[in-house]
Amino acid sequence: MENHDKRSSPEKVTLDEALKSLPHGAGFRFIDRLIELIPGVSGSGEFLLPKDHASLPGHFPGNPLMPGVLMVEALAQLAGVVAQSDPTRCPLLALKLTGIRQVKINGSIRPGQTLTIETQISGRMGGLIQARGSVSSAGQVLLHGEVTLSGSEPVRPVQVPQAKG
Repeated sequence: MENHDKRSSPEKVTLDEALKSLPHGAGFRFIDRLIELIPGVSGSGEFLLPKDHASLPGHFPGNPLMPGVLMVEALAQLAGVVAQSDPTRCPLLALKLTGIRQVKINGSIRPGQTLTIETQISGRMGGLIQARGSVSSAGQVLLHGEVTLSGSEPVRPVQVPQAKG
């Protein structure tokens, strides 16, 4: 199989390169640092919840906690980074979170605390990616479960065989 991908070698994937493969803008990213990346297989990363994060004044006034849905989003974003960095596949277009299964939320973090996110790709078929993982802080698992991501496979040019003769 020919690799049509123009990314750098997997050993040199930076956080900025990895995040470019996701559709999110800077204001909705929940990975600050890649700790480990095995492209297409697994990864771990961190996110420091800033004291001025936009979700905190309303969740909850006087007792700010990171919303559980944003921890799910952090897991999904890391799964996207892992999947999109696979050197044997072209990155999917318009990748997004489309499914959440068996997610358990056991806790949360406060402003100034750091999440550690870990994920493994458990399956791929066409434009679908299945991943499982966990989110923890200070050694305590706060969330674990499975996410499904979907995107469009890039259209590859059809090569017509040359007629002989």
